[in-house]
Amino acid sequence: MSTAPGWLRGDSPGLTLARRSLALVILCLLLLPLADLEVTAAAPWAELWRMARGLAWPDWLALENPLHAIALTVSVALWGTFLGALLGFPLALLFPRSRTLRALCAFVRAIHELFWALLFLQVFGLSAVTALAALAIPYAGIFAKVYAEILELTPRAPSAALPAGVDRLSRFIYAELPLVWERLASYTRYRFECAMRASVLLGFVGLPTLGFYLESAFREGRFGEAGALLWIFYLMIATLHWWGHRRLLPLLLVAGLYWLGPWPQVDGALLWRFVSHDLWPAPLLAGDPAGLVAWVRDMPDLLPAIGNTLLLALMGMVGSLVLALLLWPLASRHFGNRASRGLGRLTLVVARSTPELMLAFVLLLLLGPSMLPAWLALALHNGALIAFLVARHADGLTPGMSGLPASGRYAYELLPRLYPNLLALLCYRAEVILRETALLGMLGVATLGFYIDSSFEYLMFDQALFMLLITAGLNIAVDAAARRFRPREVPVDDPCSR
Repeated sequence: MSTAPGWLRGDSPGLTLARRSLALVILCLLLLPLADLEVTAAAPWAELWRMARGLAWPDWLALENPLHAIALTVSVALWGTFLGALLGFPLALLFPRSRTLRALCAFVRAIHELFWALLFLQVFGLSAVTALAALAIPYAGIFAKVYAEILELTPRAPSAALPAGVDRLSRFIYAELPLVWERLASYTRYRFECAMRASVLLGFVGLPTLGFYLESAFREGRFGEAGALLWIFYLMIATLHWWGHRRLLPLLLVAGLYWLGPWPQVDGALLWRFVSHDLWPAPLLAGDPAGLVAWVRDMPDLLPAIGNTLLLALMGMVGSLVLALLLWPLASRHFGNRASRGLGRLTLVVARSTPELMLAFVLLLLLGPSMLPAWLALALHNGALIAFLVARHADGLTPGMSGLPASGRYAYELLPRLYPNLLALLCYRAEVILRETALLGMLGVATLGFYIDSSFEYLMFDQALFMLLITAGLNIAVDAAARRFRPREVPVDDPCSR
Protein backbone atom coordinates (compact mmCIF):
# COMPACT_ATOMS: atom_id res chain seq x y z
CA MET A 1 0.00 0.00 0.00
CA SER A 2 1.60 3.32 -1.09
CA THR A 3 1.55 6.45 1.00
CA ALA A 4 0.61 9.76 -0.56
CA PRO A 5 3.60 12.06 -0.55
CA GLY A 6 3.43 15.07 1.72
CA TRP A 7 5.78 17.99 2.32
CA LEU A 8 7.99 15.62 4.34
CA ARG A 9 8.43 13.31 1.35
CA GLY A 10 10.19 13.77 -1.95
CA ASP A 11 13.46 15.35 -2.97
CA SER A 12 12.43 17.85 -5.64
CA PRO A 13 14.04 21.31 -5.44
CA GLY A 14 10.71 22.90 -4.51
CA LEU A 15 10.07 20.53 -1.62
CA THR A 16 13.63 20.95 -0.39
CA LEU A 17 13.22 24.73 -0.28
CA ALA A 18 9.84 24.39 1.44
CA ARG A 19 11.31 22.15 4.14
CA ARG A 20 14.20 24.52 4.76
CA SER A 21 11.94 27.54 4.99
CA LEU A 22 9.42 25.85 7.26
CA ALA A 23 12.20 24.57 9.50
CA LEU A 24 13.49 28.13 9.87
CA VAL A 25 10.03 29.52 10.66
CA ILE A 26 9.16 26.72 13.11
CA LEU A 27 12.47 27.14 14.95
CA CYS A 28 11.80 30.87 15.27
CA LEU A 29 8.25 30.28 16.58
CA LEU A 30 9.49 27.73 19.14
CA LEU A 31 12.12 30.15 20.47
CA LEU A 32 9.97 33.30 20.26
CA PRO A 33 8.66 32.99 23.88
CA LEU A 34 12.27 33.49 25.06
CA ALA A 35 12.45 36.96 23.46
CA ASP A 36 11.59 40.15 25.34
CA LEU A 37 8.93 41.74 23.10
CA GLU A 38 7.19 43.94 25.66
CA VAL A 39 5.93 47.39 24.66
CA THR A 40 6.76 49.77 27.52
CA ALA A 41 6.10 53.17 25.95
CA ALA A 42 3.14 55.07 27.44
CA ALA A 43 1.66 56.51 24.23
CA PRO A 44 3.38 54.99 21.16
CA TRP A 45 0.66 56.01 18.69
CA ALA A 46 0.81 59.68 19.68
CA GLU A 47 4.60 59.64 19.30
CA LEU A 48 4.32 57.82 15.96
CA TRP A 49 1.92 60.51 14.72
CA ARG A 50 4.39 63.25 15.71
CA MET A 51 7.20 61.46 13.87
CA ALA A 52 5.06 60.91 10.77
CA ARG A 53 4.04 64.57 10.80
CA GLY A 54 7.69 65.60 11.04
CA LEU A 55 8.55 63.41 8.05
CA ALA A 56 5.57 64.65 6.02
CA TRP A 57 6.14 68.34 6.88
CA PRO A 58 9.89 68.71 7.50
CA ASP A 59 11.08 71.88 9.18
CA TRP A 60 13.78 73.09 6.78
CA LEU A 61 14.22 76.36 8.66
CA ALA A 62 15.34 74.47 11.78
CA LEU A 63 18.50 73.32 10.00
CA GLU A 64 21.23 75.74 10.99
CA ASN A 65 24.02 74.62 8.64
CA PRO A 66 23.73 71.06 7.33
CA LEU A 67 26.32 71.55 4.57
CA HIS A 68 29.26 70.59 6.77
CA ALA A 69 27.53 67.40 7.96
CA ILE A 70 26.59 66.49 4.37
CA ALA A 71 30.11 67.14 3.08
CA LEU A 72 31.69 65.16 5.92
CA THR A 73 29.26 62.25 5.40
CA VAL A 74 30.12 62.06 1.68
CA SER A 75 33.86 62.52 2.27
CA VAL A 76 34.07 59.76 4.87
CA ALA A 77 32.05 57.38 2.68
CA LEU A 78 34.05 58.17 -0.46
CA TRP A 79 37.51 57.94 1.08
CA GLY A 80 36.56 54.91 3.20
CA THR A 81 35.40 53.10 0.07
CA PHE A 82 38.45 54.21 -1.92
CA LEU A 83 40.93 53.07 0.74
CA GLY A 84 39.04 49.80 1.24
CA ALA A 85 39.14 49.07 -2.50
CA LEU A 86 42.81 50.09 -2.68
CA LEU A 87 43.66 47.59 0.07
CA GLY A 88 41.20 44.92 -1.02
CA PHE A 89 42.17 44.59 -4.69
CA PRO A 90 45.73 43.27 -4.17
CA LEU A 91 44.40 41.03 -1.39
CA ALA A 92 41.86 39.62 -3.86
CA LEU A 93 44.67 38.47 -6.16
CA LEU A 94 46.13 36.38 -3.30
CA PHE A 95 42.78 35.44 -1.74
CA PRO A 96 42.25 32.02 -3.44
CA ARG A 97 45.81 30.85 -2.64
CA SER A 98 46.10 31.75 1.06
CA ARG A 99 43.92 30.22 3.77
CA THR A 100 45.48 32.55 6.33
CA LEU A 101 44.52 35.58 4.26
CA ARG A 102 40.96 34.31 3.84
CA ALA A 103 40.67 33.84 7.61
CA LEU A 104 42.04 37.35 8.25
CA CYS A 105 39.59 38.91 5.78
CA ALA A 106 36.71 36.96 7.32
CA PHE A 107 37.68 38.29 10.75
CA VAL A 108 37.95 41.98 9.81
CA ARG A 109 34.67 42.01 7.88
CA ALA A 110 32.84 40.15 10.66
CA ILE A 111 33.17 43.15 13.02
CA HIS A 112 30.78 46.02 12.35
CA GLU A 113 32.10 49.43 11.31
CA LEU A 114 30.81 51.06 14.50
CA PHE A 115 32.73 48.61 16.67
CA TRP A 116 35.88 49.43 14.72
CA ALA A 117 35.07 53.11 15.28
CA LEU A 118 34.76 52.55 19.05
CA LEU A 119 38.16 50.86 18.96
CA PHE A 120 39.97 53.60 17.04
CA LEU A 121 38.16 56.31 18.97
CA GLN A 122 40.34 55.53 21.97
CA VAL A 123 43.51 56.52 20.10
CA PHE A 124 42.52 58.97 17.35
CA GLY A 125 39.55 60.64 19.07
CA LEU A 126 36.66 62.16 17.13
CA SER A 127 38.67 62.61 13.95
CA ALA A 128 38.63 61.61 10.31
CA VAL A 129 41.28 58.96 11.00
CA THR A 130 38.82 57.11 13.24
CA ALA A 131 36.08 57.30 10.61
CA LEU A 132 38.27 56.25 7.68
CA ALA A 133 39.89 53.37 9.55
CA ALA A 134 36.49 52.16 10.76
CA LEU A 135 35.31 51.89 7.14
CA ALA A 136 38.50 50.99 5.27
CA ILE A 137 39.52 47.98 7.40
CA PRO A 138 36.27 45.92 7.19
CA TYR A 139 35.71 47.07 3.62
CA ALA A 140 39.17 45.79 2.64
CA GLY A 141 38.11 42.32 3.81
CA ILE A 142 34.78 42.61 1.97
CA PHE A 143 36.40 43.86 -1.25
CA ALA A 144 39.03 41.10 -1.11
CA LYS A 145 36.36 38.40 -0.93
CA VAL A 146 33.96 39.84 -3.52
CA TYR A 147 36.66 40.94 -5.97
CA ALA A 148 38.22 37.46 -5.75
CA GLU A 149 34.84 35.84 -6.51
CA ILE A 150 34.37 38.15 -9.52
CA LEU A 151 37.88 37.47 -10.81
CA GLU A 152 37.30 33.71 -10.53
CA LEU A 153 34.48 34.04 -13.08
CA THR A 154 36.78 35.62 -15.69
CA PRO A 155 36.68 33.70 -19.01
CA ARG A 156 40.08 32.14 -19.66
CA ALA A 157 39.84 31.88 -23.45
CA PRO A 158 41.15 35.42 -24.25
CA SER A 159 44.15 34.93 -21.94
CA ALA A 160 44.90 31.50 -23.43
CA ALA A 161 44.82 32.98 -26.94
CA LEU A 162 47.78 35.28 -26.25
CA PRO A 163 51.25 34.20 -27.41
CA ALA A 164 53.17 31.90 -25.10
CA GLY A 165 55.82 34.48 -24.21
CA VAL A 166 53.42 37.01 -22.66
CA ASP A 167 54.02 37.40 -18.91
CA ARG A 168 51.31 36.78 -16.30
CA LEU A 169 50.86 40.47 -15.41
CA SER A 170 50.25 41.45 -19.03
CA ARG A 171 47.75 38.62 -19.44
CA PHE A 172 45.88 39.85 -16.39
CA ILE A 173 45.87 43.54 -17.38
CA TYR A 174 45.02 43.16 -21.07
CA ALA A 175 43.05 39.91 -21.35
CA GLU A 176 41.33 39.32 -17.99
CA LEU A 177 40.76 42.61 -16.15
CA PRO A 178 38.81 44.34 -18.99
CA LEU A 179 36.30 41.46 -19.00
CA VAL A 180 35.34 41.95 -15.34
CA TRP A 181 36.02 45.65 -14.93
CA GLU A 182 32.35 46.62 -15.17
CA ARG A 183 31.36 44.13 -12.45
CA LEU A 184 34.20 45.33 -10.21
CA ALA A 185 33.14 48.95 -10.74
CA SER A 186 29.48 48.07 -10.19
CA TYR A 187 30.17 46.38 -6.87
CA THR A 188 32.37 49.29 -5.79
CA ARG A 189 29.48 51.69 -6.49
CA TYR A 190 27.19 49.52 -4.40
CA ARG A 191 29.73 49.45 -1.57
CA PHE A 192 29.91 53.26 -1.73
CA GLU A 193 26.14 53.36 -1.15
CA CYS A 194 26.66 51.09 1.88
CA ALA A 195 29.45 53.41 3.04
CA MET A 196 27.03 56.35 2.89
CA ARG A 197 24.76 54.57 5.38
CA ALA A 198 27.74 53.58 7.54
CA SER A 199 29.05 57.16 7.47
CA VAL A 200 25.70 58.39 8.79
CA LEU A 201 25.81 55.78 11.56
CA LEU A 202 29.21 57.01 12.70
CA GLY A 203 27.33 60.02 14.06
CA PHE A 204 25.96 57.72 16.76
CA VAL A 205 29.45 57.52 18.32
CA GLY A 206 29.97 61.29 18.18
CA LEU A 207 31.46 61.99 14.74
CA PRO A 208 29.67 65.05 13.29
CA THR A 209 28.10 63.36 10.25
CA LEU A 210 24.38 63.52 9.47
CA GLY A 211 23.72 60.75 11.98
CA PHE A 212 24.95 62.90 14.87
CA TYR A 213 22.33 65.59 14.18
CA LEU A 214 19.66 62.99 13.39
CA GLU A 215 20.16 61.26 16.73
CA SER A 216 20.06 64.58 18.59
CA ALA A 217 16.89 65.71 16.81
CA PHE A 218 15.05 62.42 17.46
CA ARG A 219 16.19 62.17 21.06
CA GLU A 220 15.06 65.72 21.84
CA GLY A 221 11.70 65.36 20.03
CA ARG A 222 12.52 67.82 17.23
CA PHE A 223 10.81 65.64 14.63
CA GLY A 224 10.43 68.39 12.01
CA GLU A 225 14.18 68.88 11.96
CA ALA A 226 14.73 65.11 11.97
CA GLY A 227 12.37 64.78 8.99
CA ALA A 228 14.33 67.40 7.06
CA LEU A 229 17.61 65.60 7.77
CA LEU A 230 16.11 62.27 6.71
CA TRP A 231 14.84 63.71 3.43
CA ILE A 232 18.32 65.12 2.75
CA PHE A 233 19.80 61.67 3.30
CA TYR A 234 17.19 59.95 1.08
CA LEU A 235 17.77 62.51 -1.68
CA MET A 236 21.52 61.94 -1.45
CA ILE A 237 21.02 58.19 -1.91
CA ALA A 238 18.43 58.63 -4.69
CA THR A 239 20.67 61.01 -6.69
CA LEU A 240 23.89 59.10 -6.05
CA HIS A 241 24.21 58.04 -9.70
CA TRP A 242 24.27 61.73 -10.69
CA TRP A 243 26.57 63.44 -8.20
CA GLY A 244 28.61 60.25 -7.71
CA HIS A 245 29.37 59.86 -11.42
CA ARG A 246 32.84 58.47 -12.13
CA ARG A 247 33.87 61.67 -13.93
CA LEU A 248 33.21 63.66 -10.75
CA LEU A 249 34.98 61.24 -8.40
CA PRO A 250 38.48 62.81 -8.69
CA LEU A 251 37.03 66.22 -7.83
CA LEU A 252 35.06 64.76 -4.90
CA LEU A 253 38.14 62.96 -3.59
CA VAL A 254 40.22 66.15 -3.61
CA ALA A 255 37.43 68.18 -2.01
CA GLY A 256 36.97 65.44 0.58
CA LEU A 257 40.49 65.95 1.90
CA TYR A 258 39.51 69.47 2.89
CA TRP A 259 36.32 68.42 4.67
CA LEU A 260 38.03 65.57 6.52
CA GLY A 261 40.52 67.85 8.24
CA PRO A 262 42.00 68.85 10.53
CA TRP A 263 44.03 65.68 11.02
CA PRO A 264 44.94 64.67 14.59
CA GLN A 265 48.46 64.47 15.96
CA VAL A 266 48.97 60.87 16.99
CA ASP A 267 51.15 60.08 19.99
CA GLY A 268 53.18 57.06 18.92
CA ALA A 269 53.86 55.97 22.50
CA LEU A 270 50.14 56.13 23.32
CA LEU A 271 49.26 54.14 20.20
CA TRP A 272 51.84 51.46 21.02
CA ARG A 273 50.64 51.20 24.62
CA PHE A 274 47.05 50.79 23.46
CA VAL A 275 47.92 48.06 20.94
CA SER A 276 50.46 46.18 23.03
CA HIS A 277 49.09 46.65 26.57
CA ASP A 278 45.57 48.04 26.95
CA LEU A 279 43.86 45.59 24.60
CA TRP A 280 45.18 42.48 26.33
CA PRO A 281 44.33 40.98 29.75
CA ALA A 282 47.00 41.85 32.33
CA PRO A 283 47.35 38.20 33.48
CA LEU A 284 48.03 37.15 29.88
CA LEU A 285 50.82 39.71 29.52
CA ALA A 286 52.25 38.69 32.88
CA GLY A 287 52.14 34.98 32.02
CA ASP A 288 49.84 34.22 34.96
CA PRO A 289 47.49 31.30 34.03
CA ALA A 290 45.66 31.39 37.38
CA GLY A 291 45.09 35.12 37.04
CA LEU A 292 43.82 34.62 33.47
CA VAL A 293 41.26 32.08 34.73
CA ALA A 294 40.13 34.60 37.37
CA TRP A 295 39.95 37.31 34.65
CA VAL A 296 37.66 35.12 32.54
CA ARG A 297 35.56 34.29 35.61
CA ASP A 298 35.09 38.02 36.30
CA MET A 299 33.71 38.62 32.80
CA PRO A 300 29.98 39.31 32.51
CA ASP A 301 27.80 36.26 31.94
CA LEU A 302 27.94 36.25 28.14
CA LEU A 303 25.87 33.15 27.46
CA PRO A 304 22.53 35.04 27.65
CA ALA A 305 23.98 37.79 25.43
CA ILE A 306 25.16 35.23 22.87
CA GLY A 307 21.76 33.53 23.03
CA ASN A 308 19.95 36.86 22.54
CA THR A 309 22.24 37.72 19.63
CA LEU A 310 21.54 34.44 17.83
CA LEU A 311 17.82 34.55 18.66
CA LEU A 312 17.42 38.11 17.40
CA ALA A 313 19.34 37.22 14.23
CA LEU A 314 17.02 34.24 13.65
CA MET A 315 13.97 36.46 14.24
CA GLY A 316 15.42 39.04 11.87
CA MET A 317 15.90 36.43 9.13
CA VAL A 318 12.36 35.06 9.48
CA GLY A 319 10.88 38.57 9.67
CA SER A 320 12.84 39.55 6.54
CA LEU A 321 11.57 36.43 4.75
CA VAL A 322 7.93 37.18 5.60
CA LEU A 323 8.16 40.87 4.70
CA ALA A 324 9.99 40.14 1.44
CA LEU A 325 7.21 37.73 0.43
CA LEU A 326 4.60 40.40 1.19
CA LEU A 327 6.37 43.46 -0.22
CA TRP A 328 7.96 42.47 -3.53
CA PRO A 329 4.66 42.64 -5.51
CA LEU A 330 4.36 46.33 -4.54
CA ALA A 331 7.23 47.20 -6.90
CA SER A 332 6.68 44.61 -9.65
CA ARG A 333 5.22 45.40 -13.07
CA HIS A 334 3.00 42.31 -12.80
CA PHE A 335 0.80 43.89 -10.12
CA GLY A 336 -1.06 47.15 -9.55
CA ASN A 337 -0.84 50.26 -11.71
CA ARG A 338 1.85 52.84 -12.35
CA ALA A 339 0.92 54.97 -9.32
CA SER A 340 0.83 52.02 -6.89
CA ARG A 341 4.13 50.66 -8.23
CA GLY A 342 5.76 54.07 -7.87
CA LEU A 343 4.59 54.32 -4.27
CA GLY A 344 5.71 50.75 -3.62
CA ARG A 345 9.19 51.38 -5.03
CA LEU A 346 9.48 54.56 -2.96
CA THR A 347 8.52 52.63 0.18
CA LEU A 348 11.13 49.95 -0.50
CA VAL A 349 13.84 52.49 -1.31
CA VAL A 350 13.20 54.39 1.93
CA ALA A 351 13.14 51.21 4.04
CA ARG A 352 16.28 49.73 2.51
CA SER A 353 18.16 53.04 2.55
CA THR A 354 17.55 53.66 6.26
CA PRO A 355 20.21 51.87 8.37
CA GLU A 356 18.95 49.30 10.86
CA LEU A 357 20.46 51.17 13.80
CA MET A 358 18.57 54.33 12.88
CA LEU A 359 15.32 52.42 12.38
CA ALA A 360 15.80 50.65 15.72
CA PHE A 361 16.58 53.96 17.44
CA VAL A 362 13.33 55.51 16.18
CA LEU A 363 11.30 52.41 17.05
CA LEU A 364 12.93 52.35 20.49
CA LEU A 365 11.60 55.85 21.15
CA LEU A 366 8.15 54.62 20.09
CA LEU A 367 7.95 51.23 21.78
CA GLY A 368 10.40 51.37 24.65
CA PRO A 369 13.50 49.25 25.34
CA SER A 370 13.04 45.61 24.32
CA MET A 371 13.95 43.27 21.47
CA LEU A 372 10.82 44.31 19.54
CA PRO A 373 12.24 47.55 18.03
CA ALA A 374 15.43 45.72 17.02
CA TRP A 375 13.43 42.88 15.42
CA LEU A 376 11.21 45.27 13.46
CA ALA A 377 14.23 47.28 12.29
CA LEU A 378 16.09 44.18 11.04
CA ALA A 379 13.00 42.83 9.29
CA LEU A 380 12.05 46.15 7.66
CA HIS A 381 15.51 46.98 6.30
CA ASN A 382 16.51 43.53 5.07
CA GLY A 383 12.99 42.54 3.96
CA ALA A 384 12.74 45.71 1.85
CA LEU A 385 16.19 45.12 0.34
CA ILE A 386 15.36 41.53 -0.62
CA ALA A 387 11.90 42.54 -1.90
CA PHE A 388 13.48 45.24 -4.08
CA LEU A 389 15.85 42.72 -5.71
CA VAL A 390 13.14 40.07 -6.11
CA ALA A 391 10.79 42.60 -7.75
CA ARG A 392 13.52 43.51 -10.20
CA HIS A 393 14.01 39.81 -10.96
CA ALA A 394 10.25 39.36 -11.40
CA ASP A 395 10.12 42.19 -13.94
CA GLY A 396 12.34 40.10 -16.20
CA LEU A 397 9.91 37.15 -16.21
CA THR A 398 7.07 36.61 -18.65
CA PRO A 399 3.99 34.84 -17.21
CA GLY A 400 2.87 31.84 -19.25
CA MET A 401 -0.71 31.47 -17.98
CA SER A 402 -3.13 34.16 -19.03
CA GLY A 403 -6.37 35.03 -17.28
CA LEU A 404 -5.16 34.37 -13.76
CA PRO A 405 -6.16 36.81 -11.02
CA ALA A 406 -3.42 38.64 -9.17
CA SER A 407 -3.42 36.13 -6.31
CA GLY A 408 -3.10 33.19 -8.72
CA ARG A 409 -0.38 34.91 -10.72
CA TYR A 410 1.53 35.48 -7.47
CA ALA A 411 1.09 32.00 -5.96
CA TYR A 412 1.20 29.72 -9.04
CA GLU A 413 3.07 31.63 -11.72
CA LEU A 414 5.73 33.91 -10.25
CA LEU A 415 6.53 32.85 -6.68
CA PRO A 416 7.67 29.30 -7.57
CA ARG A 417 10.14 30.79 -10.06
CA LEU A 418 11.31 33.55 -7.72
CA TYR A 419 11.47 31.78 -4.38
CA PRO A 420 14.83 29.98 -4.84
CA ASN A 421 16.51 33.30 -5.51
CA LEU A 422 14.66 34.94 -2.59
CA LEU A 423 15.86 32.26 -0.18
CA ALA A 424 19.40 32.51 -1.56
CA LEU A 425 19.34 36.28 -0.96
CA LEU A 426 18.15 35.72 2.61
CA CYS A 427 21.07 33.36 3.26
CA TYR A 428 23.40 35.89 1.65
CA ARG A 429 22.14 38.49 4.15
CA ALA A 430 22.45 36.19 7.19
CA GLU A 431 25.96 37.36 8.11
CA VAL A 432 24.93 41.02 7.70
CA ILE A 433 21.85 40.48 9.89
CA LEU A 434 23.99 38.95 12.65
CA ARG A 435 26.48 41.85 12.50
CA GLU A 436 23.62 44.32 12.85
CA THR A 437 22.08 42.25 15.65
CA ALA A 438 25.22 42.54 17.75
CA LEU A 439 25.42 46.25 16.96
CA LEU A 440 21.87 46.94 18.15
CA GLY A 441 23.07 46.23 21.68
CA MET A 442 24.40 49.80 21.64
CA LEU A 443 20.75 50.88 22.02
CA GLY A 444 20.29 48.82 25.17
CA VAL A 445 19.16 45.50 23.65
CA ALA A 446 20.86 42.72 25.62
CA THR A 447 22.99 41.36 22.77
CA LEU A 448 26.77 41.18 22.69
CA GLY A 449 26.93 44.76 21.46
CA PHE A 450 25.50 46.00 24.78
CA TYR A 451 28.47 44.58 26.70
CA ILE A 452 30.97 45.68 24.06
CA ASP A 453 29.68 49.26 24.23
CA SER A 454 29.70 49.16 28.06
CA SER A 455 33.28 47.87 28.11
CA PHE A 456 34.45 50.73 25.90
CA GLU A 457 32.49 53.21 28.03
CA TYR A 458 34.26 52.01 31.22
CA LEU A 459 37.66 51.78 29.44
CA MET A 460 37.84 47.98 29.86
CA PHE A 461 39.45 47.47 26.47
CA ASP A 462 40.64 43.92 27.15
CA GLN A 463 37.07 42.78 27.80
CA ALA A 464 35.84 44.67 24.73
CA LEU A 465 38.42 42.93 22.51
CA PHE A 466 37.50 39.52 23.95
CA MET A 467 33.83 40.08 23.16
CA LEU A 468 34.66 41.41 19.69
CA LEU A 469 36.50 38.14 19.04
CA ILE A 470 33.40 36.22 20.14
CA THR A 471 31.24 38.35 17.84
CA ALA A 472 33.58 37.73 14.90
CA GLY A 473 33.56 33.99 15.59
CA LEU A 474 29.76 33.91 15.63
CA ASN A 475 29.62 35.81 12.33
CA ILE A 476 32.03 33.43 10.65
CA ALA A 477 30.10 30.38 11.93
CA VAL A 478 26.70 31.78 10.83
CA ASP A 479 28.11 32.70 7.41
CA ALA A 480 29.41 29.14 6.95
CA ALA A 481 26.04 27.68 8.03
CA ALA A 482 24.15 30.01 5.67
CA ARG A 483 26.32 28.92 2.74
CA ARG A 484 25.36 25.30 3.43
CA PHE A 485 21.69 26.23 3.87
CA ARG A 486 21.52 28.32 0.68
CA PRO A 487 20.21 26.64 -2.50
CA ARG A 488 23.42 25.70 -4.30
CA GLU A 489 21.89 25.55 -7.77
CA VAL A 490 20.67 29.16 -7.61
CA PRO A 491 22.93 32.07 -8.62
CA VAL A 492 22.48 34.87 -6.09
CA ASP A 493 21.15 38.07 -7.65
CA ASP A 494 23.71 40.09 -5.73
CA PRO A 495 23.39 43.84 -5.38
CA CYS A 496 26.35 44.56 -7.64
CA SER A 497 24.18 45.96 -10.38
CA ARG A 498 21.97 48.12 -8.15
